[in-house]
Amino acid sequence: MTRKISRKVSRKVSAVGAVAAAAGVATALVGAGVLGGASASAAPSSTSSVAASSSVNVGKGLTRTSTHLTIDAATKAAQAALKAAEKAGQRVSVAVVDRNGSTLVALRGDGSGPQAYESAARKAFTAVSWNAPTSELVKRLDQAPTLKDIPGTLFLAGGAPVQDEDAPIAGIGVAGAPSGTLDEQFAQAGVQALDG
Repeated sequence: MTRKISRKVSRKVSAVGAVAAAAGVATALVGAGVLGGASASAAPSSTSSVAASSSVNVGKGLTRTSTHLTIDAATKAAQAALKAAEKAGQRVSVAVVDRNGSTLVALRGDGSGPQAYESAARKAFTAVSWNAPTSELVKRLDQAPTLKDIPGTLFLAGGAPVQDEDAPIAGIGVAGAPSGTLDEQFAQAGVQALDG
């Protein structure tokens, strides 16, 4: 995946930082008189010690770099999916979600039904959650029928994952065509728009 369509994000996890943040909140509450009687001079000295301790070097193994689709790439994918549907004479809605299932881009095509908008987002969420096209996931319901009960999911064809080095970084969902096969074909057109 090229630099134009994804970005790397590094996240640091620090227990010391979390404790320092909690201490800062407690200090503010004490200073405001919410947690008991403390002098007004107690808050500034406590706050300065918190600020000093919140800057730490995070040890090896406590950080992770992940790849995320840029908004430009998500828009490009959504537009490609919608264009493929329009070319086929279908009225659909398209959604692109990030790795966490949050909607990045949603397009409601002209004449798309009211159910299609939410269905597209749920198909995209389902595809990125399991890193598989939703048409494949539908087959899993025979062995695990309760999968469909997971909030936010929709086990109907029309969702496709976007991958970087075989890891899911986004999902594209399409809804509104007369068949899930067509919806998924349009979602795949969105994925293919990101190649290269």
